[in-house]
Amino acid sequence: MNPATAQSAADAALQARTAAEIARQAAEAAQLYADQAASALGAAAHAATGGAIDPFVFRLSIFVLAVFVGYYVVWSVTPALHTPLMSVTNAISSVIVVGALLAVGVTTVGDSSHAWGARIFGFIALVFASVNIFGGFMVTSRMLAMYSKKK
Repeated sequence: MNPATAQSAADAALQARTAAEIARQAAEAAQLYADQAASALGAAAHAATGGAIDPFVFRLSIFVLAVFVGYYVVWSVTPALHTPLMSVTNAISSVIVVGALLAVGVTTVGDSSHAWGARIFGFIALVFASVNIFGGFMVTSRMLAMYSKKK
């Protein structure tokens, strides 16, 4: 190997190690910020109610309300708007697939004891989002077939 090539390969390897260390530090900082935000939300709900509502119950109630709102919003859509909304839903689901793939494939930074839980939930999210994308394309295809000329 040429000495200049060996030097550039060594420089590239050093830069890659430096970038990996910076990425690890950024991931640790992001996890710390996410943990602080989640605990702040729960603490704010706990403080706002004078300690009467457990933070888990508060978050669960938000989730249940989101399910009901989503159900009524989806079933209230007119057929003319269905195809554009399915496109947006597929785009959102594709972002969920990327996040789920990261959850399945990347070990948890700093604490490996929670890695299996993240992987299991990531796999479940991956399956649900994939089914949602496939179903969205099937429904969109059928909706567009309604507007095509009959042969």
